[in-house]
Amino acid sequence: MLKKSLTAALAASAVAALTLVPAGPAAAAAIEIRPGQVSTLKQSNSKFICPTNEVLIGRGHRGDENGDTTFHCGRIYIDNVQVTVLKLDIWGTVTDENNHNYHSPANEAITGIRHDGDENGDTIYYSGALYWQGKPVQITPRQTDVWVRENNHASLAGTNQVMTGRRHTGDENGWTQYEYGWISYSG
Repeated sequence: MLKKSLTAALAASAVAALTLVPAGPAAAAAIEIRPGQVSTLKQSNSKFICPTNEVLIGRGHRGDENGDTTFHCGRIYIDNVQVTVLKLDIWGTVTDENNHNYHSPANEAITGIRHDGDENGDTIYYSGALYWQGKPVQITPRQTDVWVRENNHASLAGTNQVMTGRRHTGDENGWTQYEYGWISYSG
């Protein structure tokens, strides 16, 4: 009988000890997007790809198809460790520049843009999936920015956002709209 009482008392103590030390909430991951490469080139017959482990966080354009386009890349860090960008989309997604609405696949950011010819040429988008310490990083939610005139604009992502889409209609005097998504990591 003493053995049963002792076992029951130990079990009760163990349960009590577990309830005395409640688990605290998991600390949220610290996300930061640091500026990366910025490049300006002529729009017609151009190809821009962000450097390794960088994604687009902004784009601007001045003038017609022979005008300058500026690309802004960024490096994503979670808890001060850089996110890896896996670029599997080596061929890109082809769209008509003068009328398109491109969205990168779920949890992928735009990593580069190529443009062939004038406003009637093709625009090709490249994207990449994001991983932190081997685990996927989410890009959610996504939000569309306001329409801007293509021939005189600059657009940059907000805090902890990356570029996930672009919509354009018309020639260089037409309208452009960007889609940005928030970086999140749930472990």
